[in-house]
Amino acid sequence: MGSSTRRFPLLLVGDVKEKVSTTNRRIEPSRLSRYVPLILWMAVIFFASTGEFSAANTGLVIRPLLRWLFPHISHERITFVHFLLRKCGHFSGYAILGLLAARAFINSSHAVLRRSWFVVALLLVCLYALSDEYHQSFIPSRTASIYDSLLDMTGGLAALVLVALWHKRRRRVKSTGAASESSLLAAED
Repeated sequence: MGSSTRRFPLLLVGDVKEKVSTTNRRIEPSRLSRYVPLILWMAVIFFASTGEFSAANTGLVIRPLLRWLFPHISHERITFVHFLLRKCGHFSGYAILGLLAARAFINSSHAVLRRSWFVVALLLVCLYALSDEYHQSFIPSRTASIYDSLLDMTGGLAALVLVALWHKRRRRVKSTGAASESSLLAAED
């Protein structure tokens, strides 16, 4: 019927065009705007699981950068920082996947996905993390590790918990605003 523009907080994906459903008056982003970013991010993660992002290749960038920033840094310290940066990449990459999955499922046109968005998004994150490490087991320059999968899942779970808290707060603020509005109207009568 009509269209409006709304921003999804926590994600820097810009404005989302929306359509108003005539049956339940719920504002829903289009299916493409919900699922394309999610699928694209999954492709980015898949590419990051190839040999191009092996420790040897990322070290070619990180080691000289660290030596330039900190000329007296030891080899052991460089190895440790490189390790930490790679693990932060796991955590943050899957946190973004969790955010995009939540964004897609919270606004889904399917009632089951809307109701159980948290579980479905977490399931997607977990299965993708496990399949990612399985994929890495076939690449000679990569090593598969269940610990990396657990770190991936932790990143996704952390993002989903933040979205759930934000979603709960938003609903509480809306209901409090509606309740105070109705009490003001009742007081005027």
